[in-house]
Amino acid sequence: MFKQIPMKAVICTQYGTPEVLQIQEVSKPIPKDNQILVKIVAAAVNSGDVRVRSLDVKGFEKVIMRLVLGISKPRKPILGTVFSGVVETVGNNVSRFKAGDKVFGMTGFNFGTHAEYIAVNQNGTVMEMPENATYEEAAAIIFGGQTAIHFLEKAKIAEKLNPKILIIGATGSVGTAAIQIANYYKGDITAVCSSEGYKLVNELGVTNVILYDKDDFTKQTEKFDIIFDAVGTSSKKQCENLLNKNGIYTSVSSGYASENIQQLQLLKELFEKEEFKAVIDRTFQMDEIIKAHQYVDTGRKKGNVVLRISE
Repeated sequence: MFKQIPMKAVICTQYGTPEVLQIQEVSKPIPKDNQILVKIVAAAVNSGDVRVRSLDVKGFEKVIMRLVLGISKPRKPILGTVFSGVVETVGNNVSRFKAGDKVFGMTGFNFGTHAEYIAVNQNGTVMEMPENATYEEAAAIIFGGQTAIHFLEKAKIAEKLNPKILIIGATGSVGTAAIQIANYYKGDITAVCSSEGYKLVNELGVTNVILYDKDDFTKQTEKFDIIFDAVGTSSKKQCENLLNKNGIYTSVSSGYASENIQQLQLLKELFEKEEFKAVIDRTFQMDEIIKAHQYVDTGRKKGNVVLRISE
């Protein structure tokens, strides 16, 4: 019989404001035969986490979300979908990893990364971290990078030669990643952001910038092969006049970004080649989780908010 060892985790006690989050002691997971036990060093707080915590959806979608996630509180109360850390132990059938490996990965709807430890399947969306990344950087590139890859691939970016791309909401975790993924596909990028975000998108190599607090981007005369709304504030109808004949509009509001190991592999390769960088706005300690959620709730973060779990 295994002795239960406690660990600290952030528990979402019910849906609501950031104050519903509490640090509690729970049982440290015991890895199964095909799992690795990871001591988490860094995670991130992203829009997905705050949306689940606050149940920030409208109408019938709220009913569906409650059925999927839990009626009065999340069934999986430890939120967080991305992590970086060190493999502490491995299950009996694990061949891909060994104790001491530095790894990063994502858990999707299994959540669980806002905790000191997590057990994940060796064949899940996990791999060795980029060699040149810090734990904070490794955690920061995942959510935005994976989401950007999913939606830009959905828009068939790989099939287009030097595509003209409009990225709406270019300074968040998804937007900053989308700029870099579009660069990888040799896209001709126009970014939509606030005056406050101009410097950041410029540093990411974008010279065509529409400042939404000064101009209405929907009134532009330029046409695009791909329009990607990285924050979900526009609609296809608003943007139709900006699309080329066979242009594609896609938005983060159009569905869940499915994840796979190939996305993680691409992010790792690009980071190691210094073709993708982690954009980190602020880093919070685990016991500052309420402040971290409050900051993401403002909608003003640039890039990623990292949560430092352990040293």
